[in-house]
Amino acid sequence: MTTARTLATAARVLRQLRHDPRSIALMLLVPCLMLFLLRYVFDGSPKTFDSIGASLLGIFPLITMFLVTSIATLRERTSGTLERLLAMPLGKGDLIAGYALAFGLLAIVQSTLATGLALWALGLDVTGSPWLLLLVALLDALLGTALGLFVSAFAASEFQAVQFMPAVIFPQLLLCGLFAPRATMQPVLEGISNVLPMSYAVDGMNEVLRHTDVTANFIRDALVVAICALLVLALGAATLRRRTA
Repeated sequence: MTTARTLATAARVLRQLRHDPRSIALMLLVPCLMLFLLRYVFDGSPKTFDSIGASLLGIFPLITMFLVTSIATLRERTSGTLERLLAMPLGKGDLIAGYALAFGLLAIVQSTLATGLALWALGLDVTGSPWLLLLVALLDALLGTALGLFVSAFAASEFQAVQFMPAVIFPQLLLCGLFAPRATMQPVLEGISNVLPMSYAVDGMNEVLRHTDVTANFIRDALVVAICALLVLALGAATLRRRTA
């Protein structure tokens, strides 16, 4: 890996995204819109919004970044762009790091907008620091980016990329503790939830929701999400290969 090649790859991806306003709107505006709707769905019960709003503040960016990243990367695979790039003296690490950096910058903007809206416009009440909430939201968005880069290798069309959502995202959504405490689940399902990164994303948000200080559990949760994102990025780099000789 070289810094110059990684930055050049990231700049190319950002230039392409600049000409795709629908993808930018999906990444930046949809999480904010969903949080806005959620706030007024529970208009008569603000405590309910407080209890689940923090968790969804991490889940919504993860889902949108997964969708946009998987589809955008698949376009490059099917159009032959990745094929041509891999024929150049460009390492797999440069490519995957460049993609992660480009989408990571967008993830920072997305997480900042969603967190700011939830805290200062929608009145989300959290006990801990807003910066910790933003940190977990950003880590979740980066995890979604990593998952999207990884699954794009196994889809032959954009429709197939979208079909990976029920397989990759929905089970985590059901088992992450959003709908029921994980400790009350059937033991096998609880065991599965303990190895899913979204579970730790939700736990990390709940730690900020309930505690004023940085707790050991929060540090553990944030590290698990970050390590999972790095591992998935490494797997994504392993899937980068030329399809022709």
